Parts: sequence; structure tokens; C-alpha cells
Amino acid sequence: MRIVMVLTSHDTLGNTGLKTGFWLEEFAAPYFVFRDAGVQLTLASPKGGQPPLDPKSDLPESQTPAMTRFKQDQTAQKVLSQTVKLADVKSQDYDSVFYVGGHGPMWDLAESPVSIALLESFYNSGKPIALVCHSPGVLRHVTYQGAPLVKGKHVTGFTNGEEKEVHLTHVVPFLVEDELMRLGAIFEKLADWLPFFVVDGRLITGQNPASSTSAAQALVKLLGERAAHASA
Repeated sequence: MRIVMVLTSHDTLGNTGLKTGFWLEEFAAPYFVFRDAGVQLTLASPKGGQPPLDPKSDLPESQTPAMTRFKQDQTAQKVLSQTVKLADVKSQDYDSVFYVGGHGPMWDLAESPVSIALLESFYNSGKPIALVCHSPGVLRHVTYQGAPLVKGKHVTGFTNGEEKEVHLTHVVPFLVEDELMRLGAIFEKLADWLPFFVVDGRLITGQNPASSTSAAQALVKLLGERAAHASA
């Protein structure tokens, strides 16, 4: 299996003067799910190189086993520091794509013609796509057969309630839950911060940081089933 993980290159949290970027758990947990499953991984970001880490995602109270493992894994750290440029990624070279969350993607990846075209290319070629937390918002301009890709599909993502709890409702360029519903998606969610993911055909979405492990596992399972079906 070959998967490309996409991370943000955006490090400015609106006009707050604070830093943002990708959320560490949402990279570390899926990274090790994929690596432990024997997936060949490529990491990509709009600018390439080291993507910006949201400092809030690495606070003492946010630590998880996957984050601890990442900090002890020099190979993983090196790979993360050397992401390829997103413009150089071609869907035909991979079986799927996984978008890491954090607030950063709402500014760069959501509006990136390169990202939009890449997601459409994966989906149009019959391949699954997976996005977690804020990254489902990256689908806001992505279309399939002339309509929003998420229209009529069951999805989840960072909820209005979760955004309110982190006091960024009026900082972010849009609210993931509202935007997906505006596009005609059927938005599902559990209580704030509980692990939750949704699989609708070839679209996998996770609600929040706690959902990144299960969303990644769901992608591995789906790819395994597709491979078994193809060889049957």
C-alpha cells in the first residue's frame, strides 16, 4: 500500500498574532498506524520541507502515546522535516491520500488549487480519501461529477462546539461543520472530543484529534478490502 500524507504549510492563526500549523497527534497517530501496517509513506505539504507544528498541540496536557513514540523516533522526525512539495504529488503513484488536521489547513489547503485538483484526481480515479478534524474542511471547493464532493455524503469533522471550546469560532475563516452542511453533506458527530469517524464509500472523515487513530485504521482496512477484492 502506498499512501501520501498531506500537511499544512500555514503557521499564522488568523490575525491573532499566534502560531498554528498541523496538530501533532493527527500526524503521529496515523503515521504509526500506517507504518506499522507496512504502508509505503510519502509526506507532502504545499511548501515542502518541515511543516509548522501548532504549539498548542504539544502542550503537556495534550501528550499521547503516539506523540511520545514520535519524539523517540528519529526516522519519523527526519521524514517529517523533509516533506515533498504537494505540487509534485501525482495520484497515480499512490493508493490513497490522508489529510492531517490542525487549524493551518483551513487557510492554505482549503484554498489551494493544487490540493483541490489532487483530491479530485484521487477520487475521480476510484481511490479512497481520508481527512481528519479540520481537514474535512479542505473539501469545501472539491467537486465530483459537477457537484460538491461531500453533497449527500455522511461526513464528520471538527464540530462547532469544539471550535467554540477552543475559542476560535471568530478566528477561523469558516466553521468545518457549517461549511460541510452548507455543501449538502450529512454531518454526523458525537459529543465534543470523543473519538468518531465516518466511512461513506471511498470517503473517510474523523471528527477530532482523538479520531485520528481510528480514521487511519479505517483507511488501512478499506485499502486491504479493495486489494483483496481486486485479486479475487
